[in-house]
Formats: sequence, C-alpha cells, structure tokens
Amino acid sequence: MTKNIIDELTWRGAINQQTDADGLKDYVNHHQIALYCGVDPTGDSLHVGHLVTFMILKRFQMLGHKPVIVIGGATGSIGDPSGKKSERVLQSMDQVRHNQDALTKQMINLFGTENFEIVNNYDWLSKMDLLSFLRDYGKLFNVNTMLNKEIVASRLDVGISYTEFTYQILQAIDFLTLYREHQVQLQIGGGDQWGNITAGIDLIHRIEGSKTPVFGLTIPLLLKADGTKFGKTEGGAVWLDPKKTSPYEFYQFWLNTDDRDVVKYLKYFTFLTQDQIEDLAQKIQTAPEKREAQRTLAQEVTRFVHGQAAVDQAEKISAALFSGDIQQLTSDEIEQGFESVPSVDYAGQECNLVEFLVDQTHIEPSRRQAREDIQNGAIYVNGQRQQDVDYQVDPQSAFDGRFVIIRKGKKKYTLVRVQHN
Repeated sequence: MTKNIIDELTWRGAINQQTDADGLKDYVNHHQIALYCGVDPTGDSLHVGHLVTFMILKRFQMLGHKPVIVIGGATGSIGDPSGKKSERVLQSMDQVRHNQDALTKQMINLFGTENFEIVNNYDWLSKMDLLSFLRDYGKLFNVNTMLNKEIVASRLDVGISYTEFTYQILQAIDFLTLYREHQVQLQIGGGDQWGNITAGIDLIHRIEGSKTPVFGLTIPLLLKADGTKFGKTEGGAVWLDPKKTSPYEFYQFWLNTDDRDVVKYLKYFTFLTQDQIEDLAQKIQTAPEKREAQRTLAQEVTRFVHGQAAVDQAEKISAALFSGDIQQLTSDEIEQGFESVPSVDYAGQECNLVEFLVDQTHIEPSRRQAREDIQNGAIYVNGQRQQDVDYQVDPQSAFDGRFVIIRKGKKKYTLVRVQHN
C-alpha cells in the first residue's frame, strides 16, 4: 500500500473531485480525522453501487480514521433532487423508520462497532423550527448560487419543488452539525453530490471561519466497459441483503465480470495490494480462461459483505452445478443455485417419470419424446441419470421434499417446486 491514503485512492482511480487536494493530503498525513457520507433510507437494503463509497470509508477506517454514516431520516423523508428528472415519491414515516433499521444493521456488518458511528439527521433537523431555519441558515444561502449548482440546474427545465430545492441547505446543516458535534472534517459522495458537499463547506467557513479545515471528495461514476452503469443486471439491482440477492447470486455477479473491467473492480472493491492486483492483471493476459482475477474478486467482495462461510457455500454450489453432482447440496443451496433456472410448481404425489415430464411439468413435448430421451440417457432426476421409463418420481425423496431437479442433456435444468397443501 502507498503511504498516504489519498495516494492510495488516486492509484485505485477512486477520486473524481476534491475541494482542496493538497490540503486534504497534508492534513491526513498529520491527523486522524472523522469522515462521513450520507445514505437516505429510500429502501430497506443497500446495493453494490453503495459499495463504491463505502470501500473508501473502510480504507480510511483501516488506517485509524473514523467513518460516520448519516442516515437521512429527515432528508430521506422529503426527497433528494440528484440524479432524477422528477420528484421523489414521499414515503410514510413508518416506512422510513423500517428502512433506517435495516440499513443500520447492514452497515454495522460492514464497519463493525469500533471506531465507527451511525447517526440520523432526523435527530437534529426535526427539532428546528421554520423561523430558526430561515434566520440562522436560509439567510446565508444565495439563491443565484443555489440555482447554479448542477444538482439543481439539471432540474430547472422540468421544474423542482421548493422542498427538494432546499435539500442542499439541509445537507449543509448536516455537515456543520457533524463538524461541531462529531469532529467530522471530510464528506465523501458521488459526483452528483458535489454541489451539496461544497454548500456544506461554504456554510462551515461562513459560520466557523474561513480557515476551518473541512474538505470534500467525490468518487467517479463507475461505468462498465460497454458504457452501461455498474451494478445493474437484467434482473435489476444487486443487493447486499441476502434475502434480495442470495450470496451465490452475489458471488456470481462478481465472477461474471468482463475481462476489461476486472482490474478496475479489484482496485475499487478489494483490499488487495498494488502488487497483488498487478499480478492478477498479468494473469488476465497470460491465462484469461482460468478467470483467476474474477474468482479472486468474487471471493474478496463476497467475504467482505457476507463472510467466509458465504464464499465457501457459493463455491460449493458453483462446483456442484458445473459437475452436475447436485446431491451434495442442501435445499437452501438448491434454492440459491437454481434461482434463475426455469421453474414449475408440482402439488402431486409419486408419479411415473414420463407423465411427470409431459403432463405435470411440460419439460417434454410428448410421451414419445420423453421415452426416447429417457432411454438415451438424457434425463437426470436429482442429479442421477434415469433410463427406466417406469421410474417413479418421489417428490419427497430429496432436498427436504421441497424440490425435484430435472436435467435434460448437459445443462438444461428445470427446478420443480413441490407444493405442500
């Protein structure tokens, strides 16, 4: 690792803009600081896009600095204009509180409880009355300056409510409060947060003095080699909540990284050293078919988010699916590994294999075709080849009676979900 955290982040390609690059680099060379980013509780799970910022916070934490996460219980209830062309749909406060609790658990899982803090801006913004807001803070913000912030300017053609227009003032108050009460001196966010971050720094300088050492840093927009946004798949977002995206799916997401992207992701999302990453980059050139860089990436990120047991389980499922030896898998592992496989429901009892394939599950188009495929050895039931047309399928015989796995040929699987009335 390079000596200074800013040099490290620069090498990893993780810095987009800084308010005072030289000042911040010098300051962290001589001081332990607290730094923060905000997360609005618009959902009950983080996704892999959030990891870009969190990995930076984690790197600071590993060097003795203190990350602080601000959950936007207040700002999340009114809406943020960034990155959208329309107003955010307001959530009920009950939903906001539910999301806050879920996000808090996820972040403690990533950062632990030592030298880390989670705060909620509802705790201070909800106590502010309208007149105090206007006298103490509104007076310090110039509307012309606010309109010129890209975060607002991008919305002027379609319109923006006063509620979302004031968001940058509220976020600036957050930074001021965190500076005063939690000694936070650095705010980190996506590139779309630049206007909000600089608004906070300007407010602190106006109230606390122009020499007050506070800084802002944004991260680049992470795009895949094909130009699409990182973290999106055909199935939607890749979530950190294992109930929304299983650890196996999570592992596979990273394992399927394009060769053109994998070195960039290793820099962003792992704690491997420069030498280790350069070694993996070399192996992409000399032995790309082994996909060692992708496998290392999948192991490292899955371990960080879900733990070593999840890595072991994901690799066990992968090996079983590759070999076809699925009998060793538990029913929960079957559910993870076959989540994207075509599935049908079955509510019956024991059934002749031909009838099961044709009438019950429609895997085969006709009885003649079913008999032919069975006799030719193309049909597997729960991992075992079945060549007897009189074989009886017992839905209770494997995987806790929850599933029957039919394989036709080398790779064509169907997950039969056993329904219990």
